[in-house]
Amino acid sequence: MTLSPSDIAHWQTWVGRTESRTEMLDREALRRFAAAIGEPLDVETVQPSLAHWAFFLPVAAADQIGPDGHPKRGGFLPQISLPRRMFAAAEMQFHAPLMLDWEATRTSTVLDIAHKSGRSGELVLVKVGHSIVQADRERVSEVQTIVYRDTGAPTPAIVPTTVDAGSDDVNWAPNSVDLFRFSAVTFNSHRIHYDLPYATGEEGYPGLVIHGPLTAARVFGHARRGGRSPTRFAFRAVAPAFAGQPVLLREDEAGRCRAIRCDGSDAMVADIGY
Repeated sequence: MTLSPSDIAHWQTWVGRTESRTEMLDREALRRFAAAIGEPLDVETVQPSLAHWAFFLPVAAADQIGPDGHPKRGGFLPQISLPRRMFAAAEMQFHAPLMLDWEATRTSTVLDIAHKSGRSGELVLVKVGHSIVQADRERVSEVQTIVYRDTGAPTPAIVPTTVDAGSDDVNWAPNSVDLFRFSAVTFNSHRIHYDLPYATGEEGYPGLVIHGPLTAARVFGHARRGGRSPTRFAFRAVAPAFAGQPVLLREDEAGRCRAIRCDGSDAMVADIGY
């Protein structure tokens, strides 16, 4: 697919658009999120990794869902015509804990829309900023990068190799139930995470794709070991990982973590500030 300069210019008129949502930060919703990422359910004592992702979930009517399971395009974000869409990266700062069972407001802003070319063809990168304010104080700020791309070639199956684990590494192997639970708790109906015939036949993956946000939450949890409290977290999804194949969570050095696939390739890299 070749994008026209007029289409790109039209989509870039979305830069600067904002929207706000106010909702109650329900502790039971957070408890379900903690369960889905494999963390303790006592959220009143310690909130789970990336707890703000349990809230302000996308809600679309049944007739507003596209063939891939995502909400149809248009509205707050432009109706970009490239067929594939993924959450590629984020950088967030934690300014204060969330208060459960209190209202909070998230304000979202389209910060940038850029057209690039990559190995799989043309790309459009959309940066969206989010700010969560509660009791007149900013609690979390985040900038997400969403990538739209062409269909590209099918993704080859991963060939496992020997990945030596260190004493502090954690082996994590989510299965299809884990992926379904995370899809449910985040109201994410993208079919690549639970519909195997669609994932393999339509999008060319060799299996069910582990959610990038689920991997990010597990990486963040690894960075919290020993009671550490990160104040900044930035991650970048490098390659897809798949259900049923182990992922190694590793901290190379203080402030640098990776999720490593069973073929030795990085699935995600993250920088953490304390």
